[in-house]
Amino acid sequence: MLEVLTGSGLAASAGLNAYIPLLLMGLLARYTDLMELPSGWQWLGNGWVLLILAVLLAVEMVADKVPVVDHVNDVVQTVVRPTAGGLAFGAGSSSETVTVSDPDTDTFFSSHQWVPVVVGVLLALGVHLLKSAARPVINATTAGFGAPVASTAEDATSAVMSVVAILLPVLVLVFLVGFVAFLFWFLRRRRSRRRERQAARAAGFRV
Repeated sequence: MLEVLTGSGLAASAGLNAYIPLLLMGLLARYTDLMELPSGWQWLGNGWVLLILAVLLAVEMVADKVPVVDHVNDVVQTVVRPTAGGLAFGAGSSSETVTVSDPDTDTFFSSHQWVPVVVGVLLALGVHLLKSAARPVINATTAGFGAPVASTAEDATSAVMSVVAILLPVLVLVFLVGFVAFLFWFLRRRRSRRRERQAARAAGFRV
């Protein structure tokens, strides 16, 4: 199950920032012994791929910190982040790491190699949709000043979760539980704010 947690953590990380987990995996596989990518995913360690990921990461980190531009970026990333999540889960869950020396995801997923990719896509999409829904609220309540703070926190969380997923995947459970808890809190708060607006509108009509 450790390989599944590794894949889950990397996919969730991609939902916050598509390029951090892919870049981290490529760098670790190319320059360290902490991760060995399987044969089908070794292209992630290619120098040109790493350079392209680094450039895309720089663009993403700037765009995501500018109000209004961050919304446009989130629309574009609706395709990119889930795709990256699928790649991250597929590559990460079948890699040899310091905690997983004999990946057994083929048995876990009944030998259907496409299943880990789909799981990664869904995980990353869920995180991305929550991020995209929360950002307009943050921008509106802080007059846009909260965008760079929130974006920096998301980038940091993505980086930490990626490292934890590879080095200590058991802790990914903590991130996943926290994500679910935040999701419930956010949805309840959103419903509460909607009821308050509807009540205020109804009161205005009565006046």
